[in-house]
Amino acid sequence: MFQNFDLGIFLLAVLPVLLAITVHEAAHGYAARHYGDRTAEMMGRLTLNPIKHIDPVGTILVPALMFMFTPFLFGWAKPVPINTRNFKDTRMGMRMVAIAGPLSNLVMCFGWALAMVASQWVPESFQEAMQTMSRYGIIINAVLFVLNMLPILPLDGGRFVDTFLPAKASMQFQKIEPYGMWVLILLLVTGLLSKIMYPFISMILMAVQHFMGLFG
Repeated sequence: MFQNFDLGIFLLAVLPVLLAITVHEAAHGYAARHYGDRTAEMMGRLTLNPIKHIDPVGTILVPALMFMFTPFLFGWAKPVPINTRNFKDTRMGMRMVAIAGPLSNLVMCFGWALAMVASQWVPESFQEAMQTMSRYGIIINAVLFVLNMLPILPLDGGRFVDTFLPAKASMQFQKIEPYGMWVLILLLVTGLLSKIMYPFISMILMAVQHFMGLFG
């Protein structure tokens, strides 16, 4: 609740949130360029600079409100512009662009795990702050990976699945896209979304824990 709002904790969560959602979008752009579409690059969006990807509502307002009033932290960045007609191999290009964003979150999840391990070697006065920031980074990226990999359009997972479908099945599947966000909202308000995501998030967090254990 708002009365429990902690500015210090909020500020420590800002960097993980910004990185999670902006690197996700940049990864889409880099994958698109690799497969022949330079639209994001020409529009100055092929960058890891968070400012280029900030959406005033999704990157600033929504995460701030959710942090203050809910136990969750979520947001989004401006989608990177992609023209699939420029892909050398359309289906493969769409597939790899779709998976690139979630995979970047998975990589960052383990990157923050390394930061958590490294926190033991920083001055003691910085350890708690670095551990808190790393913890947010791990959880936020695990959640975003699982959420985005749900096989629902317009999420990345839905687009990824779509690239494997035969043409007729793909056309039918794409008809669901206008209702995809309503499906997510319904799953959220009924509590089904957390039940679907929790086992997969737990698996990632367990993998991260084992990964950290490799470093003693």
